[in-house]
Amino acid sequence: MGFAPEYAESVLAENFADARRLFLGPLLAIHRAHLVMLAERGILSSADARALGRALSALPLDELSAAAYDGTSEDLFFHVNRLLERSCGPDLAGRLHTARSRNDIDMTMYRMVLRGRLLELLDGTLWLRGVLLELAGRHRETILALHTHTQPAQPSTVAHYLIGAVEQLERDVVRLRAAYAVVNRSPLGACAITGTGFPIDRALTGALLGFDAATGNTYGSIAAVDHLLEAAGAAATLAVGLGRFLQDLLLWSTSEFGYLRLGEGFVQGSSIMPQKRNPVALEHARAIASRALGEAIAVLVATHNTPFGDVVDTEDDLQPLVDRLFHDARRAVRVTAAALSTAEFDVAALEARASEGGTTLTELADTLVRERGLPFTQAHAIAARVAAERASDASAPLAPILAAVSTELTGSSIDYDEERLSALLGARYFVSVRTTAGGPAPRRTAEALAASLDLLATDRRWLEEARERLAEAEARRNRQFAALESGKQG
Repeated sequence: MGFAPEYAESVLAENFADARRLFLGPLLAIHRAHLVMLAERGILSSADARALGRALSALPLDELSAAAYDGTSEDLFFHVNRLLERSCGPDLAGRLHTARSRNDIDMTMYRMVLRGRLLELLDGTLWLRGVLLELAGRHRETILALHTHTQPAQPSTVAHYLIGAVEQLERDVVRLRAAYAVVNRSPLGACAITGTGFPIDRALTGALLGFDAATGNTYGSIAAVDHLLEAAGAAATLAVGLGRFLQDLLLWSTSEFGYLRLGEGFVQGSSIMPQKRNPVALEHARAIASRALGEAIAVLVATHNTPFGDVVDTEDDLQPLVDRLFHDARRAVRVTAAALSTAEFDVAALEARASEGGTTLTELADTLVRERGLPFTQAHAIAARVAAERASDASAPLAPILAAVSTELTGSSIDYDEERLSALLGARYFVSVRTTAGGPAPRRTAEALAASLDLLATDRRWLEEARERLAEAEARRNRQFAALESGKQG
């Protein structure tokens, strides 16, 4: 009995196309690893294993890669199985399915693809960190007015701001690596839900497929999706942080601010307005990051309130969305990194604006505390009054204003000469005395840069080693499969 045309067209055909695009390679790798294990454990005879190996090698990969759903098979697994049966007969082809189920096959495929997407996103994040650190290294002395509640707050440096963004990305990598550790566990051998009575070796198949270890409980290996939600959560957190950073960059790129200018390859003009130089690459990055966030939320919603068990809600219909989430998160990160690698800051404009709006008045209050012994609340009130009095006439001398205000509020005059007041209210002085660990003083940002560069090197080594382990597992699988196929196994 065939499938109803509406079901086949609306569900099975779509899922087949997704599986062919995403999971064909992992499926064939699982077939090979499982066959090697069955032969090594003596569950299959050497002759049967060799014949199955040759049948697997003979599968028409070009045909499989381009296959369209024809309604004769439920899914990609059965389509491949039918080709195996055609090659070596149904009895022999059926032996490959000993001690496994589509359930553990599917969950293993999903994890194989997801771990690859995690590594790709992590790679893009490391690239962005490197770009930001290079920019920060060039702008340790570049003064920048930071904002709170969208209003000018206090002077800092471009390096200080960028290191804050870098440290957020460093934590993103911690989250991605933690997700990878949870994802990179092999469910193969859990079978439908209860494992098998055959003497399989889950550690062997997991190692041949590049997993760090096998999952535990066989039911949970099929039922649980917390590994997927953890990965989606890490990507979502990255997307939100990236979007907030991009919002600042786009504001700085406006003509009203004029702080940031992108290279020609990342801006577009207008079909009607000749003067336009739109930083659309950053807008695209922001929009794509928002898409990734929406996709991450959709993943959580799709799995929410579903049974803790084998249900399609977490399988064929969900996995393409997971893939799209990581694809979009990676796109957003990479576009941002590429665009910022061409970025230039207007150093003069940044410094000229840094002291506007009373951004250095905190240092006046701090100085009154340090040098005159006032409680900070009283010093704060004096500084606020000085700012209010100066607002009506920006060119008025500060020394007499301070003397009058302090007399009114404390009963005694606080006297500084104009040169001293001008110096301590300068943006560059403000930054230089902020030597708190993690602060903007250039010697502190130099320390932070050094630490972040060391951590970047460590994370790059981790990524390289993770990819090497996957490559080594593939090479080992290919060697053992070739030995099996040739009759030289064991």
